[in-house]
Amino acid sequence: MNTVQHVLDYIFPPQCAFCKCSGYVLCTSCLANIHPLTPPRCLHCYGQLITHGLCIACQRHPLQISGLRAVSTYDDPLRSCIHALKYNGHKRLAGPLGSLLAQAFYTYGMQADIILPVPLHSERQQQRGYNHASLLAQVCSAQLGIPLQEHILVRHRATPAQVGLGARERQQNVAGAFLCTATPTEQTLYRHKILIIDDVCTTGATLEACAAPLFAAGAAAVWGLVLARPA
Repeated sequence: MNTVQHVLDYIFPPQCAFCKCSGYVLCTSCLANIHPLTPPRCLHCYGQLITHGLCIACQRHPLQISGLRAVSTYDDPLRSCIHALKYNGHKRLAGPLGSLLAQAFYTYGMQADIILPVPLHSERQQQRGYNHASLLAQVCSAQLGIPLQEHILVRHRATPAQVGLGARERQQNVAGAFLCTATPTEQTLYRHKILIIDDVCTTGATLEACAAPLFAAGAAAVWGLVLARPA
């Protein structure tokens, strides 16, 4: 923590994003109430199951990514923390939340050569002032020691928010919205394992749309790691 931030925290102590207790960005009690997902879970999308194996959705129409893992369910206190980071400018939450992603990476035994955040369209990023997925990916990259490449994947087409859309509508909404700046001839991604970081995954449509150009550029595997999935 830099000196200026230390002084500001002394004068104006931070408040926990969920319980509002003083002195923490995310207090230890709320952090302890972000519970890891427990098996049985779908081996591919990590959705909840009664028995081990693949969920019905992945048996019929598996996600076009190598796999997906999540830290927890989209419930409080995690839900409020994600909202505060994403919409309320509470950027310091990227620290503890990014650490949760790094811990999950180790817990799940995941492997990656490169970390990418799900990109925002330039207009939306200009409006918001930052990309929350990028902030999370920066923390995750630093703690895992895996290179972060923020400009390999770009969102070249603005899309409406996914909230409120059905599964098929979500796929149509983001289809072709992402481009990979690395071409197959450059072999930047050739045989590399890619980890895409985001905050929430509902149907996997956005991660699929991100993965398509990465596979086309030669990636060997593309995994998604997010903070939350619906219960």
